[in-house]
Amino acid sequence: MIYLRLIWSYLKIGFFGFGGGYAMLALIENEIVTPGWISEKAFTDIVAVSQMTPGPIGINSATYIGYAAPMSHGYDSPLWGIAGSLLCTIVVVLPSFILVRYASHYIRRHRDSELITGMFAGLRPVVVGLIASAALLLMNESNFGSTDKEIAISVALAAAALAVNLLTKVHPILIIIASGVAGWLIF
Repeated sequence: MIYLRLIWSYLKIGFFGFGGGYAMLALIENEIVTPGWISEKAFTDIVAVSQMTPGPIGINSATYIGYAAPMSHGYDSPLWGIAGSLLCTIVVVLPSFILVRYASHYIRRHRDSELITGMFAGLRPVVVGLIASAALLLMNESNFGSTDKEIAISVALAAAALAVNLLTKVHPILIIIASGVAGWLIF
C-alpha cells in the first residue's frame, strides 16, 4: 500500500514539478511531509543535503523518501527501502522523460510559433514565483531557529553568504563549507 501512495505522489511531482528543484519544493513538501513520511525538519535537512550532493532535489528527495517511507511503515528489511528508493526515483523521472521525449520534437518544429513563444513567456514568471515561494518555504523555525538570538544569527549568516556570493568570486562550494563551519562553531 505504501508503494502505491509513493508512486502516486511522485507521479504528481514528476508531472507538475516544472521549473527545477526550487520551483517544485512546495509540491514536494506537500506530498511527503503532509502524509507524515518525514518531519518538516527532516525535509529541510533533505533540501540541504540535496544541494551538496549530485543530482536535482526532486530525484534526491525521491531516493531518500523511497527508502524512509517503507521503513516508517513497518517494513524492517533495508531491501524494502532500496526497492522504494528505486521505485520513487524511476517514477519521478518518468513523466519528465516522456514529456521531453515527445514535446521536444513538437517544440523544435514550431519554435517560432506564437503559441510556443507565448507559453514560454507565461511560464517564466511562474517559475520565478515558485522559486520565491521555495525561499519563503525554507524560512521556517527548523532553518532559522526559534529564539531571537538564533534567528538573528541565522539571518546574519544568510546575509553574509548572500553578500559573499554576489560581491566576490568565491566559489559557492567554499561558501557552503564556510557556512557549515560557522554554524558548527556558533551553534
